[in-house]
Amino acid sequence: MKQALTLRLGQQLTMTPQLQQAIRLLQLSTMDLRLEVQQAIESNPMLELLEDEEDTPLGQDRDLTEPTPEPAEVFDAEVSATEWQDAPIPEELPVDSSWDDVYEMPAPATPTTVDGEDRDDRSSTEETLTDYLQWQLNLTPMSDRDRLMAAAIIDAIDQDGMLTASDEELLSGFDPALDIEADEYAAVLKRIQQFDPPGVAARDLRECLSIQLRQLPDDGLWVAQARALVDNHLDLLAAQDLAGLKRKCQLDDDALGEVIRLIQSLNPRPGAGIGGGETEYVIPDVIVRKSNNSWLVELNPEATPKLRINPDYARLVKRADSSADNTFLKNNLQEARWFLKSLVSRNETLLKVATRIVEHQRGFLEYGEEAMKPLVLNEIAEAVGMHESTISRVTTRKYMHTPRGVFELKYFFSSHLGTTSGGEVSSTAIRALIKKLCADENPRKPLSDSKIAAILAEQKISVARRTVAKYRELLSIPPSNERKRLV
Repeated sequence: MKQALTLRLGQQLTMTPQLQQAIRLLQLSTMDLRLEVQQAIESNPMLELLEDEEDTPLGQDRDLTEPTPEPAEVFDAEVSATEWQDAPIPEELPVDSSWDDVYEMPAPATPTTVDGEDRDDRSSTEETLTDYLQWQLNLTPMSDRDRLMAAAIIDAIDQDGMLTASDEELLSGFDPALDIEADEYAAVLKRIQQFDPPGVAARDLRECLSIQLRQLPDDGLWVAQARALVDNHLDLLAAQDLAGLKRKCQLDDDALGEVIRLIQSLNPRPGAGIGGGETEYVIPDVIVRKSNNSWLVELNPEATPKLRINPDYARLVKRADSSADNTFLKNNLQEARWFLKSLVSRNETLLKVATRIVEHQRGFLEYGEEAMKPLVLNEIAEAVGMHESTISRVTTRKYMHTPRGVFELKYFFSSHLGTTSGGEVSSTAIRALIKKLCADENPRKPLSDSKIAAILAEQKISVARRTVAKYRELLSIPPSNERKRLV
């Protein structure tokens, strides 16, 4: 193999460290951005967080991200903090990666402590359904033999309160030396089924509903009829065979309707309300409000980090000093300026994109989902003069607070379907119309997918029956035969 030296001329896109940082901050959610800011403050002494109680001169507002150190007199051998702020960032920055390289965004580290307490410990203190049942078991007088069986039963109960193991599996799991009989196990299981919440430790839906009905007073209205229906004809109720139910239960329409309403008031997942996990709250990045017949878009001040460069540390930087300490301060000052500039760019881009979305979806803000217009990422990208991938990063895990609720920015984007008049209608608006039609339908004669498509066609919206079925399933609306109800 012959070695040779050749000269090749070509073009290649490269990513500077500053560009990489800007892209990473742009796609972070509010919570992840807070963690990123906290990490930057801990690693860079030049950055500091502005406290709400910090005194600010009257008539002078400090920018959330623009460094504003106080001017100070310095010697000739030093450079003032203000000079460092005004100094332009070099156009040619060191390049450490290529555009073609695989650039993986590091996941922000989750702090292990909150107010001096381990986060895992806080989560583990929340009571689960197993803990709740075990607490009741400890208060129940029971022999050691029965308590052993009860503990095994509780361990086999899932978070919905249903028994996940069969009787044979549980019996086979005990020590053969104990010689546990099936009737002993059944007696212990029945005692567990009397625990709170009602319906817990049931082996199927029929038994779950039956347990809850047995705990109601015997002289209760329609209780006896509901027990008979659940024990003998639950399959007919699941199939919405109302004629068969009336014939089997010997009930008229009104009586059957009352019995079904009583059954519907029961909880098919009795354990779901206990130990559901920590609630996750969404912090909106953008706030939209109406003022004087116009919609105003602004960044949420609670979600925007308030950072600046520490003026005291900035004054310590010397112009001509090349010592290790001074080099450390210079590098951290430059990194702090890059970080603040990336935050400013993120805020400006987010506000610009949100403003364009509000301008396009003003009908939704005024009238609701039925007035939603079709919108794709490319339309916003052309309006703000950015690439479509940038718009995708901006709208991912970013939320907008509107008078109609809090929505992710991606919610306002949807495909379109044609109308008979040549126009376009958003798929979100079509789903809203389908949801409204199903809510207003006659429960005795629910609308079929074909009928819904025909009604939409009368409104000059061309939608196929299979498209209606697809949107109906996305809305978790059952088919017409399962929606049939008695008035």
